[in-house]
Amino acid sequence: MSTHLIQSSSTMDLRPDLVAILKHLKTGDRIKVRQKIQINTLHIWETETEGVFRKTDYLATGLATDRVRQDDIVVVCLHFVKDNGELTSITLDENTEVEIVNG
Repeated sequence: MSTHLIQSSSTMDLRPDLVAILKHLKTGDRIKVRQKIQINTLHIWETETEGVFRKTDYLATGLATDRVRQDDIVVVCLHFVKDNGELTSITLDENTEVEIVNG
């Protein structure tokens, strides 16, 4: 799927600065991804990783129960390869930053 089409999930629009970066990514670009992770109000931490961009697409999430299609949640997913060869995917939200890294 073209990154030019990815601008929102079913629950929110991505920040314009993040959309601009996604539009410029090409397969093979080196990226740095930062996310702030929060569990309730007591546990908040930031994490950062680098790798080589593969693609972006949509991830349709679902529950273990049979639901109507209108209840599905669709989120934007970023796929990349870490330096150790691990294929990695993360979903993008308002707490995600993506940076193109030179070399």
